Amino acid sequence: MMRQGEAVGLSADLALSAAKLGIEHRLPLADSVILATARLHQATLWTQDGDFEGLDNVCYRARPA
Repeated sequence: MMRQGEAVGLSADLALSAAKLGIEHRLPLADSVILATARLHQATLWTQDGDFEGLDNVCYRARPA
């Protein structure tokens, strides 16, 4: 499935956007890069990572117990 995706480079603009999101939402670095990339591409981020819960354009689903 991963081979169907597209690799996106971390440009300076994307890194700055990620840094701002990280500070604003208190996200770890990797999570802020993921969110910034999704927003750059106007994509909905689907995740089971609780760090994203409640953020705009994120579809968070808790992991089953």
